[in-house]
Amino acid sequence: MGIPIPNSKLGMWLFLGTEIMFFTAFIGSYIVLRLGSNGWPTRYEDTHINVLLGGINTFVLIVSSYCVVVAHEAMAQKNFARARGYLWVTTILAFVFLGIKGVEYKGKIDHDILPGRIPETSSQAMVKVADQLEELVRERFHAYTHAGVITAERPADVVTIAPLLQALSTAERPSALTDSEFKRYQEASVADYELFQKWMNLKQHIVADVSLYEVESALPADYLAKRDALPEGARLPALKLEEVRRYLNDLKTRDWPLAGLINSRVFDPHPMVYGNIFASCYFIMTGFHAIHVIVGMILFGMVLKQGSSLNERWTDWVENSGLYWHFVDLVWIFLFPLLYII
Repeated sequence: MGIPIPNSKLGMWLFLGTEIMFFTAFIGSYIVLRLGSNGWPTRYEDTHINVLLGGINTFVLIVSSYCVVVAHEAMAQKNFARARGYLWVTTILAFVFLGIKGVEYKGKIDHDILPGRIPETSSQAMVKVADQLEELVRERFHAYTHAGVITAERPADVVTIAPLLQALSTAERPSALTDSEFKRYQEASVADYELFQKWMNLKQHIVADVSLYEVESALPADYLAKRDALPEGARLPALKLEEVRRYLNDLKTRDWPLAGLINSRVFDPHPMVYGNIFASCYFIMTGFHAIHVIVGMILFGMVLKQGSSLNERWTDWVENSGLYWHFVDLVWIFLFPLLYII
């Protein structure tokens, strides 16, 4: 009582007050983490933050906010056709915003820039290369067991499958396969078995922490024998990140059928300090903002659903939806410089 505004508008302002506190917690936490983390990732090669796409999205939201203002003005003037037109433009711009954000998210996913999956030390980077090679080996081996080319009691055990794959060139053709199909699997098995050997060799070197190129052996038993023969206090040369890079580069550049697949599936080992905190902040802040964009689109959709029957009863709804949309725009005005520019 006593406030010359509709109850719905007062409720929206109170709700926006809680939303401000909601995003302030995210933004404040990000600022504290960013300022308190010496070496925070900022290069595009590390973060794949696209400033141009972020700038386009900023422009898109600003234009959409203008369209909402014009739509509310048209509602007040009872020009409902004009109001619908500008709300359609706002909704389309919202789809554009989400589409661009989807492109950005795809870039992060394609490069595995996801919370908990970013190596922050050299050892983690080397282990990730081995893990990605293992995923590829398991995927290649699964093709043989799934098609019935190889039959095994434990089809998920790649160490058990490997000898069967090696002997595939002399094995008998399964009745379920034609000669041409079986021949294709036999030809592919040579490269797939070699991939298994390369992965096992790298994994053993990582576990033993022994150099790939300074120790002339790829067998763990030989590592132990060489280690036992060393004088007291001495140790074999340790594995270095540069060696893993060289090893992986050889797999990617050599002339064999799996070069392209390894190029697309196994990333070059690249540790990124504070990478997981960065990814967590990025996805939680932009993700919740995207959810708010979708909610705004639903609010506008309720108005657009009225079609030609839209009337003055929806004026307050459009105004309150516009207030919400301006808040969404304002939040992005903070997120864009914090995440993309600084």
